[in-house]
Amino acid sequence: MPPQMGPGNRNHGRFEKQQKPKNIRSSISRLFKYVGKDKWLVIVAFLCVIISCGTNLAATYMLKPIINNLTANMPAAQKAADLLMGVMTMAGIYLSGVVASFIQSRTMIRVSQHTIKRIRADLFTRLQGLSVRYYDTNTAGDIMSRFTNDVDNIGMMFDSTILQMFSGILTLIGSVVLMLVTNIPLAIVTLLLTPIMAFVSGTIAKHTRKYFGKQQAQLGAVNGYIEETISGQKVVKVFNHENAAKSDFDKLNNNLRDIQVKAQFLGGIMGPVMNALSQVSYTVTAFIGSTLTLMTRIGKIGAGSFAALDVGGLTVFVNYSRQFSRPINEISNQINVVMSALAGAERVFAIMDEKPETQNDTNKFTLKDVHGDVVIDNVTFGYNPDKTILKNVSMYAHPGQKIALVGSTGAGKTTITNLITRFYDINEGKITIDGIDIKDIDRDSLREHIAVVLQDTHLFTGTVMENIRYGRLDATDDEVICAAKTSCAHSFIKNMPDGYNTVLVGDGANLSQGQRQLLNIARAALSKAPILILDEATSSVDTKTEQSINQGMDALMKNRTTFVIAHRLSTIRNSDAIMVLENGEIIERGTHDELLKLRGRYYELYTGIKELD
Repeated sequence: MPPQMGPGNRNHGRFEKQQKPKNIRSSISRLFKYVGKDKWLVIVAFLCVIISCGTNLAATYMLKPIINNLTANMPAAQKAADLLMGVMTMAGIYLSGVVASFIQSRTMIRVSQHTIKRIRADLFTRLQGLSVRYYDTNTAGDIMSRFTNDVDNIGMMFDSTILQMFSGILTLIGSVVLMLVTNIPLAIVTLLLTPIMAFVSGTIAKHTRKYFGKQQAQLGAVNGYIEETISGQKVVKVFNHENAAKSDFDKLNNNLRDIQVKAQFLGGIMGPVMNALSQVSYTVTAFIGSTLTLMTRIGKIGAGSFAALDVGGLTVFVNYSRQFSRPINEISNQINVVMSALAGAERVFAIMDEKPETQNDTNKFTLKDVHGDVVIDNVTFGYNPDKTILKNVSMYAHPGQKIALVGSTGAGKTTITNLITRFYDINEGKITIDGIDIKDIDRDSLREHIAVVLQDTHLFTGTVMENIRYGRLDATDDEVICAAKTSCAHSFIKNMPDGYNTVLVGDGANLSQGQRQLLNIARAALSKAPILILDEATSSVDTKTEQSINQGMDALMKNRTTFVIAHRLSTIRNSDAIMVLENGEIIERGTHDELLKLRGRYYELYTGIKELD
């Protein structure tokens, strides 16, 4: 198998290279394709945003006639009536805005949840189609981080950020228009300060995007290490690796902290900096506006002049000036959320862009009536291009034969079975089943005809019955029980609290390792696949149980072509042929008796003259 990453042996640098979104435009385009499936809801939400922004701008403009009426020379009763009418009108406008905001919020939350549901579904579907190689070279923790942290960041962006940015843009445009309507010189002064704010915002956002990308990648590294260390906690404790694990975790954790400090600092200063600049803009606007108002009242500026400004106009303009600055601040703050979401989206889409192993299986051969004639012809293979594992390996298995693979650890035994199941594709040579090259066979069809019992067991949350039925979903309860009896699992299952209906959790944590392996064997027994692969299938059971299992396995292997990998050589004595591998080559082949007579490597392994590595 390819080299695995363990505690203290992870390539941390691999994560740190992912610094920022490489193609923002592509990520945005793909995200909006997901949102587009709810386009009518999105349209409703955006219409509500327009209404909400319009009501806020209109309500503010209502202040001008109200204040001017209060300062005008007219009877008090008329002023009171105009004030009441103005306040009621403003209240009605604001109420409309509140209703629109409520609808907008509810609608966009629905759109957001629909979107991330689709993204999660597509992500999970793609993961089911990826090759074993992908899982061998990527940690479970990093993959889980994309499912949780990255997808949640995308959801957060769609929940509120998009609408807030759209609302901010509308408010900016509306405020500019109404400021120009109110007083052109004062509007020009206010707008002249805008490029400064935009430049500062862009500069900060540029650096923020880089560190948010690093943050997401490093978070995946930390999650991967935590998941790996917790799942291997027994190994950590057995070898007193706690301190080394802490040291490795501290390095990862410190790296994450350093990156997060930079990302959060740059993200955090955006608001205060922009707020300070907006206050400067507000102060300048208020000073110049007050001057214009005073000059208008004393007659220095004519009432019909484009620079004329009354008290109501000054009040409205100052409010618009603040409304003009606020969206800039809000948009600047939301940029952090957007950058984090886009960094996460790129990591999610990176998985979706991985080629599924069945991508080229279109129009491939579908197996039927398989006899189980397997031929491995001059196969050369390496997990990495620069390191060959198998070198010109050739062997065959006729239907119903039992072929054993023995040899030192790393000799290539498991690699051969990985190639038969097409977990990996060979570099040179070919493998055929009933004369058909497996490269020409649809992978799903191929694997339907191969049952595998791995050395590493895995049980799913569910009943014992459901876990065994994983081998053939249409099997009846009686067939499941029969398979359990074949694998010698029936005796301990019936003594469990609820028998076959006992619920297993935590990968069968309430079972012994041997019991878990027996259920694993029962799955294979339930399968009707004509080809059987047993990779150290009895490595986790005691000798007495192994003897019982072997009796059941003889029935299981009857009329099936079987490949057996075993370190306990006593279990393969009755094999039709035994292949001895060393350094990726078959150095001996024959029956048990024939190989003993050779007094070669197999003889050394069997007699114990030379221990198995």
